[in-house]
Amino acid sequence: MIKRRIESVDVLRGITIIAMIIVNTPGTWSKVYAPFLHAEWHGLTPTDLIFPFFLFIVGISIYFAYKKKEFSISVLKKVFIRSLKLILLGLFLNLILPYFPFITDLETVRLPGVLQRIGIVFFVTSLLFINFNWKILLSIGFVILLSYWFVLGSLSFSDGTLPTYNRATNNWVSFIDSSILGNHMWKPDYDPEGFLSTFPSIVTCLIGVLIARVLDIMKSINVLFYSAFALIFSGCLLDFWFPINKAIWSSSFVLVTGGMGTLILATIYYIIDVKKMTFGKVFKYVGMNAITIYFLSSFISKMMYLIKIDENSNLHSFLYTKFFQFDFLMEEFSSLCYAVVVAIFYTVLAYYMYKKKIFIKV
Repeated sequence: MIKRRIESVDVLRGITIIAMIIVNTPGTWSKVYAPFLHAEWHGLTPTDLIFPFFLFIVGISIYFAYKKKEFSISVLKKVFIRSLKLILLGLFLNLILPYFPFITDLETVRLPGVLQRIGIVFFVTSLLFINFNWKILLSIGFVILLSYWFVLGSLSFSDGTLPTYNRATNNWVSFIDSSILGNHMWKPDYDPEGFLSTFPSIVTCLIGVLIARVLDIMKSINVLFYSAFALIFSGCLLDFWFPINKAIWSSSFVLVTGGMGTLILATIYYIIDVKKMTFGKVFKYVGMNAITIYFLSSFISKMMYLIKIDENSNLHSFLYTKFFQFDFLMEEFSSLCYAVVVAIFYTVLAYYMYKKKIFIKV
């Protein structure tokens, strides 16, 4: 639990969750505007920023929750239980597709996922933060990113061939993930939340921890902006050797997205916490029940695909074609409108929960 609530952090968390919902619930996956899709491999789209932003915010939350660094069995138990809850919720979402109520072939069910990664990253980062000072955390982050770059780009395979950053050819991420996870991956050749890429994602969370420390002790907001530009510049420079890539969570991706998260947080902090403007405050209601809203949106969306209306349609496709798909509209626009309406629904739900003082701690 965050002892000190900074409104801009809740707003950024809420914006991130709403963006997740819009990206995950288009009217039809066959017609989606390019910015709402992930980059095919190398590169960066607005959608690629969403998940690292959330891990970045998890790091900020960890700082304010455990800044007293009082390590005990009780604290360890709380961290472990929360991590386990997140992992189990993620596995539950994977189990309910493609069959209902549970998948029949456990040999192919996907094991990684968004909530699973959040749970693992939260656990590891919390333990690191409680036990080490900021200088050691900075060193740990640097070593992980440097080691990850070395392994993926320089460590040759047993047959002597050099690795590449391509999707399925001589790629250490795909090789190690498939060796450990086998058939339990999102795609046969890789998983965006796989085993190996979890290590640099921990650094994304550590950046959040370190930025939270800056936020807590800073005398001028300019420090946040300088930190943001330094991270972005470092990531863009590293991109020449280690391409920005969300799928493998490359070291350059960690730096650029951490910098962008810091830049947006600094901007929101200036607007809301410094200038006391009300712009964007509606998102804080979502941010205060972020995991609950995300889980509900994912669960209900999957249920809508599973509920059959007739032989050719399910509840999702029925609602989309009946209320959003018209001949005079571009289908990409219709698809986006559906997603926006869904996002508005969950924003209203979050506001209702806030007014009723319902805060579900996962």
